[in-house]
Amino acid sequence: MAQRPYADEELDTLAARIEAWLDRQRADNPVVAAVERDTESGERRWFVRMRGEEKDVFTIWFHLRQRTLAYETYVMPAPEENAAALYEHLLRRNLKLFGASFAIGEEDAVFLVGQIANDAIDDDELDRILGSLYGWTEQYFRPAMRIGFASRFRG
Repeated sequence: MAQRPYADEELDTLAARIEAWLDRQRADNPVVAAVERDTESGERRWFVRMRGEEKDVFTIWFHLRQRTLAYETYVMPAPEENAAALYEHLLRRNLKLFGASFAIGEEDAVFLVGQIANDAIDDDELDRILGSLYGWTEQYFRPAMRIGFASRFRG
């Protein structure tokens, strides 16, 4: 079923709900280093800076649109070597992911991307998204780097 477009007032209400959730994350979640709202573009977008262990720091972007909340995080740059093996590795990992998938973005960089219908947005779903992207980035970053930049890890 097609998601209906939200009116500006509905988007403002939903954005306020997301803002409140982000404020709680900033205050209560130790892996959230910072939260910023994109005020320059006029769009409803937020940047959540995360502290990781495998990947020291990374950002999760949330973008509220008329029908969906899109989210993504940059995982790694384009591979220097073993590109086919890396993409096969990531495509096989996609089978285990729920609500996001690995994708090739600008300049062949690797991202985790997903989206949900605006009707599905609540604190539990936002928690699931943030936790999932954090967990998958931590779990898959180093193995992917070892494939795509293998010669740098030899030694």
